[in-house]
Parts: sequence; structure tokens; C-alpha cells
Amino acid sequence: MIVWLVLKEGHIIQAGKYDDLLQAGTDFSILISAHHEAIEAMDIPTHSSEDSDENVLLDISVMNCKNSISSENDIDILAKEMQEGSSDQKAIKEKKKAKRSRKKQLVQEEERVRGKVNMKVYLSYMASAYKGLLIPLIIIAQTLFQFLQIASNWWMAWANPQTEGDQPKVSPSVLLLVYMALAFGSSWFIFVRAILVAAFGLAASQKLFFKMLRSIFHAPMSFFDSTPAGRILNRVSVDQSVVDLDIPFRLGGFASTTIQLIGIVAVMSEVTWQVLLLVVPMAVACLWMQKYYMSSSRELVRIVSIQKSPIINLFGESISGAATIRGFGQEKRFMKRNLYLLDAFARPFFCSLAAIEWLCLRMELLSTFVFAFCMVLLVSVPHGSIDPSMAGLAVTYGLNLNARLSRWILSFCKLENKIISIERIYQYSQIPSKAPAVIEDSRPPSTWPENGTIQITDLKVRYKESLPLVLHGVSCTFPGGKKIGIVGRTGSGKSTLIQALFRLVEPSTGRILIDNINISGIGLHDLRSHLSIIPQDPALFEGTIRGNLDPLEEHSDKEIWEALDKSQLGDIIREKEQKLDTPVLENGDNWSVGQRQLVSLGRALLKQSKILVLDEATASVDTATDNLIQKIIREEFRDCTVCTIAHRIPTVIDSDLVLVLSYGRVAEYDTPSRLLEDKSSMFLKLVTEYSSRSSGIPDF
Repeated sequence: MIVWLVLKEGHIIQAGKYDDLLQAGTDFSILISAHHEAIEAMDIPTHSSEDSDENVLLDISVMNCKNSISSENDIDILAKEMQEGSSDQKAIKEKKKAKRSRKKQLVQEEERVRGKVNMKVYLSYMASAYKGLLIPLIIIAQTLFQFLQIASNWWMAWANPQTEGDQPKVSPSVLLLVYMALAFGSSWFIFVRAILVAAFGLAASQKLFFKMLRSIFHAPMSFFDSTPAGRILNRVSVDQSVVDLDIPFRLGGFASTTIQLIGIVAVMSEVTWQVLLLVVPMAVACLWMQKYYMSSSRELVRIVSIQKSPIINLFGESISGAATIRGFGQEKRFMKRNLYLLDAFARPFFCSLAAIEWLCLRMELLSTFVFAFCMVLLVSVPHGSIDPSMAGLAVTYGLNLNARLSRWILSFCKLENKIISIERIYQYSQIPSKAPAVIEDSRPPSTWPENGTIQITDLKVRYKESLPLVLHGVSCTFPGGKKIGIVGRTGSGKSTLIQALFRLVEPSTGRILIDNINISGIGLHDLRSHLSIIPQDPALFEGTIRGNLDPLEEHSDKEIWEALDKSQLGDIIREKEQKLDTPVLENGDNWSVGQRQLVSLGRALLKQSKILVLDEATASVDTATDNLIQKIIREEFRDCTVCTIAHRIPTVIDSDLVLVLSYGRVAEYDTPSRLLEDKSSMFLKLVTEYSSRSSGIPDF
């Protein structure tokens, strides 16, 4: 036995069998009567069902014939392939076929640069903050710090007694004062360098972030259709955090290590110049190892960065769809998918760590060999040929040379690995922008559109250059002030036509004229501000009812209340304590779908545009709410051009004209009465199908 539950204002008001609820004559019967009224509003000719059956049988026979022909063709193709050649040729063909199919996909694999990081990336980053003026100041501060560090060590080695019984060259007070002055000077310059690096890093990261953000916000809708949210979040979070917290200090550290290394080599060459004989081949060996390491490490880091995007995307999908995942018991499936993506991320990440360990081991061995050579050289020289204090200084700097040389190579390698984040941010900073918001030389009159006539001429639209056409030369005219119904099966191009009207998708060829003005020649703001739309999924933003109805604060409270009353929401809002300041949660979760749709209707009423588009606006609401919305639209937009996309045929049955689309082409365009009189009409088929589906609800 099936038990029906009737809900109203969050409470179960009725429960029982279908017939019992109908006989009770309460809310349930009102809903059913609204549905029957909508069905009865469709004036279907009596011959339509028989003709439709004949057409259906004809279609089935044609499909069977096509299937038989296609099956025979498949057999012939398979026979030819078996006779065609070797397995290698088949493998090559399969790869080419897979490559062609990937190109036809809307969402492509995430792009990545290959090879060395372009020098322009370094230069553009250094010039992004204060036009690069801080870079020479940072180098000067680091150079002075290193010079004073070496000077303080040199001063202590020269001024102190070298052996027992020697007289000090200066008094102890002078020794300490000079050393303290040098130490304080070096501390001051390193502090200045740290401030400059932090200021440079903050300014550069802010400029890069805002540039990327502007580029993403001004990207066309095709970019968001073909780019998963995880890729965008990966760049604005992970890569941006590297730019904020890592790259400036790695760049400063590399400059610091380079200057320190130059200072150490200068001191050791002054004391034991023979070490230069080993420094040159050692530098060549280091550069060879660095080049060998970077060719693989660079690509590993790029792969690691790409592998983060699917993890972020799956995490976001899992959170937003948690209720659905639990409802269908798919927790294990998503957990397995998450583990698989983590493994795919961990593999190149582990190889990246292993590669840097490979480099560290060889650098340590090389530096140990150089230090051992210096020790042997110092011990083997004749007694008295080198000042003992200077020899001690050389040994001290020789120990530093090992660490500094390894650190210099590693800092450069890590810097280039991290600079890939800037490379990835630059990719999203150069996204082709959508059309400008305003074109000053081509602005429509303030009263445009006056009539609301829409002329569509040979309109062809595709979502991407590599994808096939969605609309194939659509041509029609929507007279001003008329109600136009747009119907068709799923995938016929209804929503694409509306997207082209709002220029969410730019046409490949053809044009759309509104009151004889080509919409492709004006700015997006000038176009969209003069059009209104009530979408299938109404968008409500976190804030208040007033902010959702009038986000730009262009209307008075009186006008807002009038719009609410017309959309049948006035009494509901008045019952709230905060009235127009009643809170709206994110996505309008504290309002029902029907109420959200009425808010969108109120927004359109407040805007009073000459052209109104309803993109399956009543697909998610019950029949009674659908009838209410249609009644309001008939009364309040009687002089406007209303374009209605609908799956529910009663929604468009009272339109002045009906446009039937099929596979991106205009199949029929006429008044509903004429289309219903035509036995071969596709619109008649759609009406008959809807009527037959709805006939399962019994009368009462």
C-alpha cells in the first residue's frame, strides 16, 4: 500500500491513500485540480493521437531500418579492419582516435609548460613590485652585510695576538669597539634587507593575485564551462600561498647565498690562492649536476601541481553533494576515488623528494672533497709561509664553503621549482577576456529597447573551437510585445539560444538584432542591463531580501514592496520581524524553491525590462505555483516581449508564437493553434506526449 504525505509550511497536514486524500477535498485536491486545469487548457485536436501513433510507428520502422543498415556497415568495417594490417598500425590508429576524441571534449587536460622556466617569468616577477626598484637595494644591503661580516672576522684575526708572547696590535677597548661597530652595522643591514624582501614580496604577490583575479572575473563563460573549479582553486590557493610565503624569501636567500659564496671564495683565494685551481672545476661539476637534476625536478614539480587540482575538485564535490552521496550509499566509491587521486599526487611528489636527496648527496661528497683538499694544502705548506691566524680564518671559511656551495645550488634549484607557481599564475593572468562592459563609441539610447523586437539571422553557435556547432543557422524574428514559447527535446539548443541572446556564448557566425541594434556591437553591461531573466535555478545571494531584489540600490522601499506584492511575496515578508532586512542564507537555503523563484520574479518586476526571458523558470515548482507565475507574467508584462523556454507544454500553449527547435535548427515557428492543426507537426507530438504522460493522474 502506498501512503501519500501532504506537506505545508514544514508540517505533515495529510496522510493516506490517493483516493481518500482526493475525497477529503483539501490541499492535495487543490494541487491535482491545478494540474488538470493546465491539461484542459491545451486544445488538442481529436485526430492527433491516432496520427501521432502512426508517426511513432513510422519513426520506429525508420529507426529499425537505420539500425539494420548501421549493423551491416559495422560488420563490413570490422571485416576490413581485420584484413587491414598489423597490430602496431591498429595501436597507432587507436592513439590518434583517442587524441581526436580528447580534442572534442569540452573539459581538456590541464595545460602545463614544458622545459626551462622562461627568463621573462623571473624578470616580470622582479619588476611587478615598485617596478623593480627594490631589487638593487636588496642586493646592496646584502653585499654590505657580507662585507661587514668578513671585515669583523678579519679584524679579530689580525688584531689578536697570534702566538703566546706577541704584543696585541691594538688595545682591548679599541678591539671591542671596532668589532661591535662592525657587528652592529652588519646586523642593521641584514635587518634592512629583511624589511625590503618582505615589502617586495607583499607588493609583488598582491599585484599578481589581483591581476589573476581580474583575468578570471573577466573570462568568458566558455572558460568556466571547460575548467573545473578545482583547477582555479588550486592556483588561487596553493600557488598563491607559495608566492605569498615562499618565493620572496627564496629569492632573497638565493641572493644572500650567492654574495656569501663570492665573499668566501674571495677570502680563501686571498689566504690560499691555490684553492682557485679547484674552485673552477668544482663550479663546472656543480652546474652540470644542477642542470641534470633540474631537467627532471622541474617537470616533477609541474606534475605535482597539476595532480593537486583533481583532489581539490573532488573534495569540493564531496562536500556539496554529501547528502546525495550518503543517500545512494556511495561513500566507499568516493573514498576509493580520493585515495586513488592521493596516490596519483604522492607518486610524483615522492620522486621529487628522491631527486633532491640525489642532488644533496652528491653536493655533500663534492664539498667534502674540496674541504679535504684545502686541509691538505694548508698542512703541507712550509712552516711560516702562512700567517697562523689567516690560516685559521681560511679553515673557518673553508668549512663554510662546503655548506654555502651546497646551499647555493639547492637554493637555486628550489627557487626554480617554486617559480613554477608564478608560471602557473601567469597562465591564468592571460585568459582571453570577454567583451568590454561598455563601448563608449557604440552605446544604445537610454530608452532602448522601445519595441523589444528580436531578429535572429543565420545564427551559428559552438561552445569551443574544437567542438561541433550547437545551433546551425537559426533564423527567426520575435515581434515586439509578443509572447514567444521555445520548445524542443533535450539538447535541441533552447538554452544555447538564450545564452547567445545574453552573449554568454559568442556566435560563430550570424547576428542578433534588438530593435535594429546588433547586440555584438555594444557593451555587455549595456546589453544585459536592459534584459531580464528568470532562470531555472534561481540565484539568491547571502544578505537580505532588499539586497537580493535591488542589489545596486536603485529603487525605493515603496517600489520594492510593490514588486513583492505583485509577486505574491508581500504578505510573507510582512510577517517577518525584520521585513525587507529579513536574512537570506547562502544560495537562499532558508527559502523554498518556489519562494526563490518568486523573488527572481520580483527582481524582474522591479527592473521593468522590455524583454523578459524565462529559462524553464517553473520546471522546479508545482503546477499551482507555475500557474501563479504565468498569471503574474500575463498581467504585468503584457506589453513586453516574453521568451519562455519550457518542458511543460501548458506553460507555452497560450503564447502568441511557438518556436520548435530540433538538433539546433528551426523545425517549426508559428502560432500554437496552427501547429496543433498540422498532423505532421513536431509541436503536436510534444503536446500529445505530455498529455499522455499526464493522463496517469486520475480525475476526481
